[in-house]
Amino acid sequence: MALIKLGKDPESPSGGSPTIYLDDEKDTYLVQGWKVEDGERLGQMDIPGHETVVEIPRRMVQFFQEVKGDEDPDV
Repeated sequence: MALIKLGKDPESPSGGSPTIYLDDEKDTYLVQGWKVEDGERLGQMDIPGHETVVEIPRRMVQFFQEVKGDEDPDV
């Protein structure tokens, strides 16, 4: 399995994250972002114990293929 890096936060001061990846074998996205630990916000979600929540800025939506309208993630 090889993940395809779709994009990093263009405004990241270190250039390291958040980052969005595509797993083309599983047809899923992997999102590297800031760990959400705010109990008030987490309390508004129904999160099973085997899941977690990460946060990314709205400007990163551009990297999702459906938003860009791309059929081929390698383009």
